Amino acid sequence: MQLNCQAIICAVRHHGENGAIVRVVTPDDGLCAGYVRGARSRMMRPILIPANSVQCQFRRRSEDQLASLTVELVQSRAPLLAEPLPAAALDWVMALTASTLPEGQHYPGVFDALSGIVSAVEMAPSARGWALALVAYEALLLSSLGYGGTQININPEADWAAIVVAFERGRAPLDQHFFSGRPRDLLATRDRLVARLKRAVA
Repeated sequence: MQLNCQAIICAVRHHGENGAIVRVVTPDDGLCAGYVRGARSRMMRPILIPANSVQCQFRRRSEDQLASLTVELVQSRAPLLAEPLPAAALDWVMALTASTLPEGQHYPGVFDALSGIVSAVEMAPSARGWALALVAYEALLLSSLGYGGTQININPEADWAAIVVAFERGRAPLDQHFFSGRPRDLLATRDRLVARLKRAVA
């Protein structure tokens, strides 16, 4: 199996002394995982950051073998990690994607939606430019995985209070369908994001 495409890094988990298992979202193959050698090197650390866009090359000899993965940086989002609200948004959306999508399955619209959110967080002057898109992305994941999703009926010009209410209402279906019986660390990541949004309202 060989795959060469652009992708968005969603999760990086160190493995062994120098490597890491990296999960990325690709346009046509959904969530894919591969082993990156030398992931802890000075050269690779700035590349292997969730939300970065990369050019990926996967190689593996059999379907039951973890692919080896090489990556080249296309666009870095590292500067956003110094900004609390954008950093919290990217932390949540990448963790959600990596933990819920089954590997190797294509879900139409997910890559484009995720790419759009990352770009909006990067470019928008405030959270108003991406907050509702993030809620809609949560609903898209729920719908894509067969759970129906939540209808988003908020005017883009809505005030901050309405945006926060949309986030609060979106928590229950995520908890029910994605996190029931699982560790709550990821929902805690979302809760921190909502808390930051509330402070932005104040």
